[in-house]
Amino acid sequence: MARRLLIVKTDGTVIVHADKGHKALNWMPPPCTILERADGWTVSGARGERLEIAIAHKHLDQTVELGLEPGLQKTGSETELQWLLAQAPEEIGPGLRLVSREFPTDLGPIDLLLRDAAGATVAVEVKRIGELAAVEQLSRYLERLNGDASLAPVRGILVAQVVKPQTRVLAAARGIDWVEVDFDRLAGRVERDPTLF
Repeated sequence: MARRLLIVKTDGTVIVHADKGHKALNWMPPPCTILERADGWTVSGARGERLEIAIAHKHLDQTVELGLEPGLQKTGSETELQWLLAQAPEEIGPGLRLVSREFPTDLGPIDLLLRDAAGATVAVEVKRIGELAAVEQLSRYLERLNGDASLAPVRGILVAQVVKPQTRVLAAARGIDWVEVDFDRLAGRVERDPTLF
């Protein structure tokens, strides 16, 4: 016997938790039926599985109404970072302007297609964390884009909140630039550093 947290959700899920760790000791997916006895429960699952729970003492027996489910709003995603950079391409580099988001290639879309101050094409791959795979991906896109005379020559930039050291080395070897950006500052959550000019 040990103290346990027993959770019964309205959809019929039954979960058994201990005090240590975040994973459940046991999880019975819905729908479950519970046969309550004075000394415990028998929980039966839809596929015939059965969980026997012996109960010697109840410390707290409480029902909590959670109300309507508003859903989760994820922040800091690559999609949101891409959108913020499309609104302010100069955060990637001075003089850059947006041509297109999700520019199509036969290998998939380029996150941002930009032009620099001289009118040259710049392909940007946006990631939360810049890893080696992002350089490989951008290299393939650049190969495709440089085959289009209306776009070539195309320069590549990997933009991420964090660019790993190995990624920086590979990017330099492939002639790809990289830029780290601060999501919170871009989103207006943190004020820009004051400058004299």
